[in-house]
Amino acid sequence: MARKRPKGVLAMGWAAVEAAAKGRTEHAPLSEDYPDDVVRRTSFLADGGHGWRISALETPRETPPPWKIVVITGAPSWAEYWAETLAELPPDRQMIVVDRPGYGASEPLHPVTDIRVQAQALASVLDAPKGQKVLLVGQSYGAAIAALMADANPGKVAGLVLLSGFFGEPGPTAKWLIDMGGRALKLIPRDLRHAVIEASGQREQLVHAKRALARLNIPIHMIHGDKDDFAPIEAAERMAQETVTRRPIRFVRADGANHFLNDGPAHELIAALEGCIPVRKPWTFHWPQMPRLSFPKAPAIFPAPAPRVAARI
Repeated sequence: MARKRPKGVLAMGWAAVEAAAKGRTEHAPLSEDYPDDVVRRTSFLADGGHGWRISALETPRETPPPWKIVVITGAPSWAEYWAETLAELPPDRQMIVVDRPGYGASEPLHPVTDIRVQAQALASVLDAPKGQKVLLVGQSYGAAIAALMADANPGKVAGLVLLSGFFGEPGPTAKWLIDMGGRALKLIPRDLRHAVIEASGQREQLVHAKRALARLNIPIHMIHGDKDDFAPIEAAERMAQETVTRRPIRFVRADGANHFLNDGPAHELIAALEGCIPVRKPWTFHWPQMPRLSFPKAPAIFPAPAPRVAARI
């Protein structure tokens, strides 16, 4: 039975403090929860010549399934909080969730505050074998980064999901955390410190994300909880309405859900992501039907006899 990870902002913050005190990068180690053939830790080298080693969690598959779901997490960026979703993913799907640069087991040790650099560093996670399609999911702060990744890698992303997207307008909980964290930057653990720095400086960078969304010619989905007090749903709706895109943005309101949609039952989140994958209709062969031929009537050679008129008596 998998152990439940701490939920909510305060519980996650305490988990970060505990992990830092014990010298761990994973805030809830997976080794006690799932075997390697269900969920395993992997890593890859960052693109852009940065030389960073990026850590991630993935679902092992013997053969590539039709769809690969790539998740770019928020701030703090902890892949292990997606462990239950990874473990319950059906076998015809594959998922990889990254610890973004500057978080968890990923390098570097300093914060990477430019969302364009983050998008560049994570580009190779979109690579997929021939025949496999990629659904790119950007969660919270990762939503803007995912938009840049999709735009910079044309042909590699079949669909984009902005999950609980954070777009520079913090809700009451986020405002409190940013304010408190800003006053104690030197005292809080690395990952929380980086999250505060990132969230504080995102607003002026959103112009890059909006331009990226406007250029995309793939399905774009926004999924947002209406009880989100971290990234208000009103800000996400405004983003969807004000951003001119080549395709209409599909907006999904999750009734009663908060900011951490991956905290809820895994099957509900998986179902929401499945709703962003187009259903492929089975192909059937139909025999072609020959058109009906109509020929003009030949003119009559002999005139038709005149109708008889009944004689009146």
